[in-house]
Amino acid sequence: MNESPERFRDLQRLAYEAAEEVAASLAPGVTERQAARRLRRLLESRGVDDWFHVPFAWFGDRTAFRGVVLPHQFLPTGRRLAEGMPYILDAAPIADGYTADIGYAGCLGANPTWEKLTADLAVYREMIVELVRERHPFADIYAEVDRQIVRHGYENRHRKYPGRVIGHQVGRVTSRLPRKVIVGAFGARTVQTVARELVKERLQGRSTLWNGSRRSRHAPTPGLWAVEPHLALGGVGAKFEELLVVTEDDAYWLDDDLPHVRRWTASHTRKPVPEEPMTRESLTGESVSGESA
Repeated sequence: MNESPERFRDLQRLAYEAAEEVAASLAPGVTERQAARRLRRLLESRGVDDWFHVPFAWFGDRTAFRGVVLPHQFLPTGRRLAEGMPYILDAAPIADGYTADIGYAGCLGANPTWEKLTADLAVYREMIVELVRERHPFADIYAEVDRQIVRHGYENRHRKYPGRVIGHQVGRVTSRLPRKVIVGAFGARTVQTVARELVKERLQGRSTLWNGSRRSRHAPTPGLWAVEPHLALGGVGAKFEELLVVTEDDAYWLDDDLPHVRRWTASHTRKPVPEEPMTRESLTGESVSGESA
């Protein structure tokens, strides 16, 4: 990796810190659009000068992508947050060409389904980096993640993303196009850079998109990869997204001081508590009153 990893790490931390601040401000009645707008304004006030993609916010069963079929349906809606609802904040900021892409999962109040999903995500973080270190083809790693999802009794939701990706390569965005010009949800400079890199990698028999297709049947490509395993049970979804560093003979997560990692570490030091019974509300991701926008 030619670029400075510290700059990517700093931006990733900035993005997660902003997501935590927005999450702390969420309350019943806040809409997805309001949450996404808060995250965008906060990051731009702290030095973000462009976007790989603008912030998304998904509430309730939209965290499991229920009813999401077309690309525009990923965009934030008027869905209102209610007690017991899961939520996901997803943002991909750029600063001075350096890129981060993060996914922050939270829940407003108690939801045992969400607690179980987020605890089990730790398995995927460990599994993915180990399989990359062993140099398994990307498509095979994708398939093994799928098998683990089945063993857990969950659904694969990252297959709903464009390209059915569990990850994508990132780097420093280089373009002479103006900044903060958004095409759909993506920055124009990003679209130009990604298209150029996609062609270059395909000429070498590789892909910048990590999915289960034949184009991903190659050894892990050195560089930075934004990795986002996304699971669901019923109407509750959860994910993390962070940067994975891949070298010719190793792989490691760029930063271990992130909210989901701290949550898992803290859970290992707490005494176990009795599991609450699964309820209709916890499985649907909706409030008791069934409120939605």
